Order: sequence, then C-alpha cells, then structure tokens
Amino acid sequence: MGDPKRETLKVGSQRAILVGVFHPDDGFARTNALDELKGLVKTAGVDVVGELVQFREAPTPNACVGSGKLEELKELAEATEAQLIIFDNNLTPSQGRTLETELKLPIVDRSEVILDIFATHARTHEAMLQVELAQLMYFRTRLKRMWTHLERVGGGGTGGLGAGRGPGEKQLETDRRLIDKRISELKSRLRDVEDRRARTVSLRRENPTVSLVGYTNAGKSTLMRTLTGADVLVEDKLFATLDTRTRRWRLLGFGDVLLSDTVGFVRNLPHHLVASFRSTLEEARHADLLLHVVDASNPEVERQIQTVYEVLKEIGVETNNVVLVLNKVDRIEDQSVIDILRRRYDDTVTISAADGTGIDRLGAVVSERLSGGYVDAEIETGVGNGRLFAWLTQHAQEKSRTYVDDAAARVCISCRLPKGAVGSIPSDDTVVRIQA
Repeated sequence: MGDPKRETLKVGSQRAILVGVFHPDDGFARTNALDELKGLVKTAGVDVVGELVQFREAPTPNACVGSGKLEELKELAEATEAQLIIFDNNLTPSQGRTLETELKLPIVDRSEVILDIFATHARTHEAMLQVELAQLMYFRTRLKRMWTHLERVGGGGTGGLGAGRGPGEKQLETDRRLIDKRISELKSRLRDVEDRRARTVSLRRENPTVSLVGYTNAGKSTLMRTLTGADVLVEDKLFATLDTRTRRWRLLGFGDVLLSDTVGFVRNLPHHLVASFRSTLEEARHADLLLHVVDASNPEVERQIQTVYEVLKEIGVETNNVVLVLNKVDRIEDQSVIDILRRRYDDTVTISAADGTGIDRLGAVVSERLSGGYVDAEIETGVGNGRLFAWLTQHAQEKSRTYVDDAAARVCISCRLPKGAVGSIPSDDTVVRIQA
C-alpha cells in the first residue's frame, strides 16, 4: 500500500492570481499587501499573472471575498487565462469548495503554499516525516475537494488496510480512516525522534549551546557560515533551511560553543506545521542563548520580530535570554531605522553576515552573556574517580588535565561549568577551586 500523501501540491510553473483579504485598519497592507505571498510563490516556482486585494472587516464565511470581488476575480481569471488562484488567507474547507465551484479553478491557500515549499525542500528522513504529518493533518478536513491528490486505496480484496471495508463504507471514509492511521504512526515515530534529540542535546553539556532563530530568509544560514566556516546551504529563498544543523563555533577568549541553525518562521505559520517541527526546534528549547536574527532592511521587520516571539512562545521556548541580531545593515541607507530598533529592543547587535560587519562585536557579546552563567574552576581528585569524570563529561567544558601527584594518583582538571551546577559536583575525594 502506498502512503496516503502527496509529495507536492504541484503549484510550481502554473499561471496564478494572488488574492488577499485584509482588515481596513491594516496600514502596512495598504502598500505591501501581497509582498510576502509573492516571496512564497516565487520560492514555489509560480508564474504570477494577476493580483486582487480586498479590505473588509472580516472575510466572508462562504467565499472569503465579497460577492462583487468574486465576480471581479472571475473576470480577471478569464482575462489572464489563470490556471490557479492562490489566497494569502488560510481558507476553511467550505470557503475552498465554494471558490472552486464558482471559479472552476483549483484554489490554493497560504498553508498549502507553505506545505508545498516544505515538501520540496525536505531532504532528511526526519524532515520528510514532519512534512508528511503536516500535509495529512491539513488534508484530513479537506478530503471532499482534495481526494484526487491522494493515492487511492482499493477495497474489497483480501489483506491490506482496505480489506475490512464494509459494503456501505464510502471511499471518503476509507481515506479518512487510512489517514488517521498514518497520522498516528507518524506522531509515534516523531515522538521517538524528539526523545532521541532531547537525549542528544542533554549530552552536549561539555559545550555551551547557542541557537539561531528568526524569520525565514533573515540570513541565519549566511551567519552560520560566517561564524563557523560550515558548508551550509545559503539561498535567497524562503525556507531554504528545514533541518537543524549544529556546528562548532570558537569564541575568542571563551572557547568552543555549539551553534545550531533552525527552520525559519513566517507570519501565520500553520499550527499543524509548527507542531510537526517541534523535534527540529528541540535545539532552541535547550539552548543556553538564542540569537534572534532579523533582516533589519525589511520594511516589515517589527512584524517579523513579533511573529518569531509568538512562535517561540507556542513551542515552549523561553525568550528571556535572547540577543537580537540586526542583520543586513549593509542594505540600509537610512541609519534612523537601526536607531529606532535599538531604542525599542534591548540587547541588540548590528551586523552584516554577508560582509562581516559587526561579527567581532557579536562574538564578544555572546562570550559575555555565556560567561555570566558560567564559572571557571579547578577540580582536583583521584584518577579513579569515575563518578566525577562521568559528571564532568555531561556538565563541564574541560580545558586541561594535569597530574599533580603521581604517588597519590591525583589529577587537576581545569574546566568551565554552569554556575547552577557547582553545587551538584560529586564531592567524594574532590577539591573544588572556583576561579575569581
């Protein structure tokens, strides 16, 4: 049996009209209404042939747009020979059905476009599982108009999941039952992945950990390459990074830290997609410090900053230990933009990951923040103190090891460890000296 999923939404290379319904008080939408959607569909490979925007208190329950705009959309679709209509809004199943009936064209909403991009960019087994789960959770409530996208499962034969179908069971019910079973399987497999990742992260305590978070296309991957020299994918596309990558970053005057890059966020990111990618974001939940990278040259920068904080809160990440990294300052002509952001947000560092501006200052700030939660210590013990050595492996960053008394088989370990861990150092046959 094939998995009941689709690998892609097939929106790429199609002629599409972009549509958005916005609140009249949304001042930014008056001038930049469909900019982000354009970026999304560009990444998906769509050919935009028309745009339509409506400002109203709320989308209509039956078709999202009002009746007059719906007629206008019909005329625009005929005139441009559009093959697809893409909404910036997240449509309900009933809205999608009404629009497809009226327009006689496939209707795609914002969530579908994002799912398409994620499906295209998923490379690792974990990312593929996450994307498939998000797709199926989205499809389940939309089977009546989307069943043709799913692999069909025959019934009435012997064996297989379709074999138990009763004579009165509709194909729709069979599809829903198969999807529910697959969703349950995927959630179980991803819980295993999340548990393994949590164990892996907890065992990395020999080095402090720093996570890059931020809006999609803010420059996180470029910054990671600049800081670590890692050969990571850098593209001017939304969601170029889906998988967490962790590399070693050597901080002058501090030592090595582990730096992780994470999937970018976006406005109105589908909830089921955030839920699916919880395991990928495990690094951010356990990091000693978050570097929130923002594209300071983007006119919607403050909205993007708030979006990231909202998503972090949704996945349970504390935001009280964050450095705001104002990136792409090489693209800013008006310095007052930076001045305003600095006044509104604490703990900011201004950089350009592309040309290296401010990178040394960023390293110094990170070193200072991490040092505030760490202490340097010398720990003397017997060479056979396996319990202490195991504890140090999990909690400390060892700098050096010197044998101080061969006759007594003593060793002195110079290390850095979290302040909160000092009180839990195994005390048997141990002398601890904290450095001033």
